[in-house]
Amino acid sequence: MLKKFLQLAVLLSFPFFSDGKLPDITPQQTDAKIKEIMHSHASYKEMSPLLIKRILINYIEEIDPTKSYFIESDIKQWIDPTDGNVEKVLREFNNHNYQTFDDIHAAMVRAIKRRQALEKNIDLKNLPKNVKAEEFKDLKWTTSQAELQTRLERLKALQLEAAEKLSEPVREKSLQRIAKKQTIFEEEMQEKDPEQHQKRLLTNILKATAAALDSHTAYFTPDEAAQFMINVQQRLVGIGAQLRDDINGFTIVKILEGGPAERSKELKAKDRIIAVNGEPVVGMDIIDAVGLIRGPENSTVLLTIVRENPETKKEETLDVTILRNEIVLKETRYESLLEPYGDGAIGYLKLFSFYQDADSSSSKDLAAAIKRMKEETKLKAIVLDLRFNSGGMLSQAVEVAGLFLTKGIVVSIKDEHGEVQHLRNLEEEKKWAGPLIVLINRASASASEIVAGTLQDYGRAIIVGDDHSYGKGSFQTFTLNASKSEDVNPEGEYKVTRGRYYTVSGRTPQLTGVYSDIVVPGPLSQTDIGEKLAKYPLENDSIKENFDDDLSDVPASQREKIRKLYKFNLQPKLAMYEPYLLPLAQNSALRILNNKIYQEFIKELKESDKDKEKEKEEEEAAEETTFSKADLQLTEAYNIVKDLLFFMLKEKITQHSQPPL
Repeated sequence: MLKKFLQLAVLLSFPFFSDGKLPDITPQQTDAKIKEIMHSHASYKEMSPLLIKRILINYIEEIDPTKSYFIESDIKQWIDPTDGNVEKVLREFNNHNYQTFDDIHAAMVRAIKRRQALEKNIDLKNLPKNVKAEEFKDLKWTTSQAELQTRLERLKALQLEAAEKLSEPVREKSLQRIAKKQTIFEEEMQEKDPEQHQKRLLTNILKATAAALDSHTAYFTPDEAAQFMINVQQRLVGIGAQLRDDINGFTIVKILEGGPAERSKELKAKDRIIAVNGEPVVGMDIIDAVGLIRGPENSTVLLTIVRENPETKKEETLDVTILRNEIVLKETRYESLLEPYGDGAIGYLKLFSFYQDADSSSSKDLAAAIKRMKEETKLKAIVLDLRFNSGGMLSQAVEVAGLFLTKGIVVSIKDEHGEVQHLRNLEEEKKWAGPLIVLINRASASASEIVAGTLQDYGRAIIVGDDHSYGKGSFQTFTLNASKSEDVNPEGEYKVTRGRYYTVSGRTPQLTGVYSDIVVPGPLSQTDIGEKLAKYPLENDSIKENFDDDLSDVPASQREKIRKLYKFNLQPKLAMYEPYLLPLAQNSALRILNNKIYQEFIKELKESDKDKEKEKEEEEAAEETTFSKADLQLTEAYNIVKDLLFFMLKEKITQHSQPPL
C-alpha cells in the first residue's frame, strides 16, 4: 500500500532504481558484505531458514518484478520450498555458493524464450480495450500459459495506447524504445560473458538479502547510491516536478515551489510526459527518463506532454520547453506562513523532510522562520505541520524538537547490541515557548514521529490530525557519507536498520505510530498504510521512561563533570494543555459534524475505502492538498488553536480577577 502512496519523483529514485553500472564484486566480497550488513542489523545476525525463504522470493521478484515472465509452476520449488530444499540453500549460502540462484536465473532464461514465443502470437489489431495502468500493480504470478498470454496482451495494449498520443515518427521511435528496453533486459539476463553474468547475479542476491532483513535495509549499486544522496541533500539541477511512473508515460503529480516548471507556468499537475527532447520515454525506466530530463544548469529541455482539455475532455499532445536550473528543493524542505488572528498572528510551519547539507538544515531554517515571525508580528501560537513528512536525518529530528524544548532527552536509540544511547537537546532556551499544535497524518513517519511523540510526551504540544502516524520506529545508517557523496564504493553501498528509537516516555512508534490527542479527519484517514503493512517489519517493544535524565549512557568518569554543566534548566514534563483537551476535542467534533462540506468529504473518504478502484484518485488528491481553503484538516487545526488561545486567555483573566486572600 505505501509503495502505491509514495510517488516516484524526479528528486527521489529509491527504491525503484535500475541497476546502472554493475558493481565490481566477487562471491567472496558478496559474502563479506552480507556478513557486514547482518553484523550491524538490529535483529538478524546470522543466516537462517526464515531468511533463506525470504531471499528466494525477493530474488525472483527482483528479476521478474512485473511478473510477466515466470508462471507459478516455474518457481514453485523456490517460492514454496520444502524444509530440505531450504536447508540445502542455507548450506550453500554459508559457503558463498550461490548455485540455487544460478538455477533460478536459468529458469528465467527459459521463461524469456517462452515469452518471446507468446508475443509472436499477439494480434496487434485485436488487443483489449480500456486497459488501466493500475491493474499492473500488486500482481500475482500467473498460473498458466494462457493467463500469461492474456497479461502480455493487456500490457501491449496499454503501451500502444500511450504511443498513439505521439506523432507518427515519434510513435514508431517510442515503440522501438519499448522493444529495445525489453531486448536489452533479456540480453542482459542471457549474458554470455561469465564475469558480467556473475556481477548481475551477485547484485541481485545482495538486493534480495538486504531486503529480507527488514523493509528498510537495502543494497545500492554505485549509481543508485549517488542518486540516493539527492534525497538526503534535497538539491539537484532539473525542472522541479515530481513524477509518477504510469507505464504509459510519467505523470506530474506536483510542481515544486520556486522551481523552473513553476516559473514557466507551462506544466501542470496531471500532465503526462511521453517524450524528452524528441526521445520517447513511454516504456523507459524512470531513472533513465529522469536522466534525460535533468541536465546542465541553464540548458533547455523539450518535453512532449499529454494533457486533458477541460472543455472537450479529450487528451491533447503539447510540446513544452523548460529552462533547467538548480533546485534547492524548497517544497521538500519547509514552508512558513502567518495567519492573522486578533492583534497578532498564528504561525504556520510545514516541514516536508528532515534535511541537512553544508549550507542549511531543517532546524536552522525553522529557527530562522520563527525569528522572522516574531519580528513581523505578535506571534500567538504555532502550527507545525508534519503531514506527509516521511522523515530524514535523526540528528535533525533532535534539533527540530529542541526548538520547542529546553535541555533534555529528545530520543533514545537501542542499537543492534541492545545498548541504549540518549540524544539530547542541549540548548537552554526555546525558540518558541508558546502554544504549539503538531499536525500529523498516517504518512507522518520516522523523524516526524520522534518530534511529534517527544513533544507530546513532555506535554509541550497538542497532536492533531489522523488517528495515528505511520509507525516507523526504526533507524538506519547509510555507508556513504553525505558530505563525500562522490566517493562511492565500487562494490556498492548499503542502508541498514540498526535498531529502534524511543521517545522520552520509553515508547517506540514502531508499528503503532503516534496517537493524536484530537482526531481530525484528513485525506488519508481511511487509507490503510503504515509500517505494520510492510513486508518484513520489526516488532514493537519499549524501554524505561527517561524524563529524569540519569546520564547512564555517559561514561562514569565524565558523568559528574557533565552533570554540573547539564543538569539545570531541564525540560520538565508539563500539564499545561490537559485542562483544555476535552473541550477542545468536543468543540472540534461539533464543528466537523455541523460542517456540510466536511461531512461530504468524510462520506467520500468512506466510499473510497469501500471502492478500492478509487484509491489512486484519493491518494493523488492527498498529494495535491496544500495550504488553502480546501485543506479542511488544516483549517480545523487553526480552529483548535483559536479555541486554545481563547481558553488560555479566559483562564488568565479569571485568575487575575480573583481577589487576594
